[in-house]
Amino acid sequence: MLRWRLISAAAILAPLLALVAADFACNFGAPGIWLAPIGLLCALLAAAEILVMLRANGHHLVAWTVYAGIAAIYLAACAPQAWPLFGLEYPPDCPLGKLGWPLAAATLAVGLAFGGEMLRYREPGGVIVNVSLAALIALYIGLSFAFVAELRFFHSNAWGMVALVSLLVVTKLSDVGAYTFGKCFGRHKLSPRLSPGKTIEGALGGIAVACGASYIFFVFCAPLMVASPPVSWVGSVLYGLLIALAGIVGDLSESLLKRDLQVKDSSRWLPGLGGVLDILDSVLASAPVAFVCWASGLIGPG
Repeated sequence: MLRWRLISAAAILAPLLALVAADFACNFGAPGIWLAPIGLLCALLAAAEILVMLRANGHHLVAWTVYAGIAAIYLAACAPQAWPLFGLEYPPDCPLGKLGWPLAAATLAVGLAFGGEMLRYREPGGVIVNVSLAALIALYIGLSFAFVAELRFFHSNAWGMVALVSLLVVTKLSDVGAYTFGKCFGRHKLSPRLSPGKTIEGALGGIAVACGASYIFFVFCAPLMVASPPVSWVGSVLYGLLIALAGIVGDLSESLLKRDLQVKDSSRWLPGLGGVLDILDSVLASAPVAFVCWASGLIGPG
């Protein structure tokens, strides 16, 4: 199992690091131009996995409404980045701001869920459940990925990359720490009904690793990308703590979905890791928390 985990992780990290480097150094004045399509692809793949799990349990949603809703929310979050591509500056007095775009698209996603059911309606029964599930997937995946995109667009090219990479590094190292400490020292179950493999010792280990990783990242790595003074050690440790706690909630949230749908992994196309949703579950919950940390000034440029 560990061998396949390492192989799958390497297969993901190698191209991802190349895209991160390209997006940082060669983005034509529009940060995210290389990473945004990858984010959209991951969002759609995660949604596809949920749809498959639901279909296996008798819930046949109108799939195109879910995909369209997620795409609308994610692309709306990226919309302000279209201005620099044409040599323009995003209007600072735009009533929508930047977060208003994905919020407006979220209402469209819910409307699409209703519209899909209207088009195929024949008789009473199941409509409310189908609309609710379609809207849930669109908002759960779409809005979470919108915050991932917003982190890349934060402040400037350099700070935006620091914000995005910090989210991914701290969250995934927290996952690794939880797995390692759980295997070595795990004795007390964290949530035996939702996820029997997770332990309190593993969770505490993951939190400790996240705090340490956050401190090391902001002290030694971030200054290589930004000229501003590094984040304070208190802010970096608190950031790691909040990200780790959110990641635990995200992990358990996906476990709740899988437990209710009676599946072990969201899919099996990544040996040792499961599916896209299995990899990104903690990131989906951590992204909004990370954005609030950056937007509130807990960390970031002074």
